[in-house]
Amino acid sequence: MEAAFVIEKFILITVIFTVSLLVAMYSTYAERKVASFLQDRVGPNRAGPFGILQPLADGIKMFTKEEIIPTHANKFLFIAGPSLAILTACIGTAVIPWGSNIEIAGRTIPLQVADVNVGVLYIFGVVSLGVYGIMIGGWASNNKYSLMGAIRAASQNISYEIAMGLSIIALLMSTGSLSLKVIAEQQSGFWAHGWFTWNAFQQPLGFLIFLICAFAETNRSPFDLPECETELVGGYHTEYSSMKLGFYLFAEYINMFVSSAVMATLYFGAYNFPFMHHLGLSANMISILGVVFMMLKIFFFIFFFMWVRWTIPRFRYDQLMNLGWKVLIPLSIANIVLTGIWITVKDIYFK
Repeated sequence: MEAAFVIEKFILITVIFTVSLLVAMYSTYAERKVASFLQDRVGPNRAGPFGILQPLADGIKMFTKEEIIPTHANKFLFIAGPSLAILTACIGTAVIPWGSNIEIAGRTIPLQVADVNVGVLYIFGVVSLGVYGIMIGGWASNNKYSLMGAIRAASQNISYEIAMGLSIIALLMSTGSLSLKVIAEQQSGFWAHGWFTWNAFQQPLGFLIFLICAFAETNRSPFDLPECETELVGGYHTEYSSMKLGFYLFAEYINMFVSSAVMATLYFGAYNFPFMHHLGLSANMISILGVVFMMLKIFFFIFFFMWVRWTIPRFRYDQLMNLGWKVLIPLSIANIVLTGIWITVKDIYFK
């Protein structure tokens, strides 16, 4: 039994890791196609039909380019920075429930690597570690533009993690659990007892705050100040080339993938979908459809990340900080108060 458990987890980890890399790889292709559509251009169209092999061409280019390490850089930390960035990006997928349980040969297999009862705290811990990869890489480069980008990244992440954490507190007050699996199961279906079950309808302000903070945490436009090309050349990865630069770029897209999965899990029902219990299908088929709907929700959020990037101009740094400290944090505190009032009123009058 123990050997079967280890094999199941190994297969699940391998599949999730492979899917994460594939999504990150083809997110670069999707980014260019979305940008070209919004700007009335063609986009990638040379490598394969409709440019579908462009990510492979980019990967080969990254692996074969000359590897340059600046003369006065700290070599160990220069290599450790992108390694830590990609590592922290990948381990965030461990606690996300990708689907409900599936039955194979009499065994019940959960489609989640680790169902820890503090999954939300785990995600926040991983997110807070991610900034170390950027900080280490920026400092080790011995470049003033890289250092400035790293400092911006650190202050930006610290500022927006506060508002993100406060927005999650209101959600935890409603759900009563830190487990992502429990939160997903509470949103079963779409409609129950005359009310929407998805948390986005019960916590609209909290979701909006979380969404804005997710843009800042992933360094995506309009909050891409750490790698602001017009001011800082390339920000924290100015001195990077070859696959080390590729690791930083991959980490950004994997972070976007993980952020989309977390938003889908916390606010949009995770693998649940409307009328799932009224289709008359087997439990395994419902579980497979749940995985498909989970991925569709994630792809929608990834598209939204890209849509915003090519639509809204970049914030100034002072605007970024003012939004985080003077707008989002007070709003998230107000949301906690409103949630507490609503829970109290509901317990008194709607029991």
